Amino acid sequence: MCRVIAIMNQKGGVGKTTTTVNLGHALALAGKKVTLLDMDPQGQVAISLGLKNDQGGLDRILLEGEKLDDYLIAARHNLDVVCAGNNLADFEHVALGGSSRGHTLRRAIEASTLLTGDFVLIDCPPSSGLLGINAMFAADELVIPVSGDYLSLQGLSRMMQILKRSESVLGHSIRLWIVSTRMQLRRRLTAEVRLKILKYFPGRVLNTVIRENVSLAECPSFGKSVFEYKEKSAGAEDYQSLAQDLLGGRTS
Repeated sequence: MCRVIAIMNQKGGVGKTTTTVNLGHALALAGKKVTLLDMDPQGQVAISLGLKNDQGGLDRILLEGEKLDDYLIAARHNLDVVCAGNNLADFEHVALGGSSRGHTLRRAIEASTLLTGDFVLIDCPPSSGLLGINAMFAADELVIPVSGDYLSLQGLSRMMQILKRSESVLGHSIRLWIVSTRMQLRRRLTAEVRLKILKYFPGRVLNTVIRENVSLAECPSFGKSVFEYKEKSAGAEDYQSLAQDLLGGRTS
């Protein structure tokens, strides 16, 4: 069964796109068939993999009803991408369709070949607007990246409220995973934040800690994942380990 996972946090700067791209490539390198959907109008998934965002993608799928399969780009072996497209932000202003607007992405995925693969990872915008709702309603699982600072805890609290509302509307639960990202392990605050998360979300925090790493910051500017940019780095090691966490449900 294909696992559809939204990678989401309303707080910016926590590593959502970094996690989408590098976790996705790690899963692909592990032999899984992976598709990345860029639901963030900034289009940074494409940029991070050396692709052009201006060729259309989810903007045309959501706004014009075109097919997902027509916009699949083979980015790497086992790794496909559907770009955001230049006009994706316009979807936030769609007024027609009532409550069914929130299920546009889910219907597009169900009508595609994506579910014949192993994973669909959705990179979400830092908001709870119509794009974020579509990602949440399309997903079976939710990954929330949380960095090692106090404001990230507040962002996590807001995300839990959104998750509960979404589950109420959908009538079923969405499996939750939390990932510690951008962690500076020598900082006392970082350790305190992780301990709080472990206390309040037992069995939901994936085992691997993603350390703050120069290679992770640099690789998008070269259009490469961290595995291509610097295979022997802490970032590559961490995301390879995180992929194994997700495959095995390995938590702290």
